[in-house]
Amino acid sequence: MSKTRLLYGTGNPGKVQHMRKLLSSLDVEVAGIKELGLALPDIDESGDNPLENAIIKAKAFYKALGKPVFSEDSSLYFEEVPPELQPGVHVRRVNGKSLTDPEMTAYYANLAKRYGGKLTAQYRNAVCFAVSENVILTRFAPDIWSERFLLTDTPHEKRVDGFPLDCLSVRIKSGKYFYDDTYDEFRHEGWVRFFREALKCKEYASLC
Repeated sequence: MSKTRLLYGTGNPGKVQHMRKLLSSLDVEVAGIKELGLALPDIDESGDNPLENAIIKAKAFYKALGKPVFSEDSSLYFEEVPPELQPGVHVRRVNGKSLTDPEMTAYYANLAKRYGGKLTAQYRNAVCFAVSENVILTRFAPDIWSERFLLTDTPHEKRVDGFPLDCLSVRIKSGKYFYDDTYDEFRHEGWVRFFREALKCKEYASLC
């Protein structure tokens, strides 16, 4: 029996692999749009928070593809940083410029250095599953946010495309870089719970 396919509205292969890991306990196949040879529509991510952006993206992907699709978005929050310097949903965009992975690493390493070499950080995530034009399922709550972690001014030597800040990220409990700690800093349970319930949606089940 084939697995249920979940179409992920992203062009970032690193995010696709990460979502597969998060949902590995479910009998699903997470498929990225590019992997299926589908075109990515131009999307204006103009939301003020992760949920608004996730909804904007999921609806745009559904309109372009005519298929159920989910999208997610994140904001980055630092406990020590004043509001005007909070990245929020604009993690990659600084002073009107979209940063490359190396530029992001350099910018946030310098920001951490300004605050004594480390910042207490958290990714606050949101997800939207556009089952149809009228059935939109969403989640923006702490059970799908990352745990609190440290962002340092000293990069790890390892790099992963699409996740430039992981090389600066250290788990508070162990004091180890994410890359050197077997613990997965992102919580699985909330994501699994959201999609388990989404798969029970009558409208989605009728399409499978």
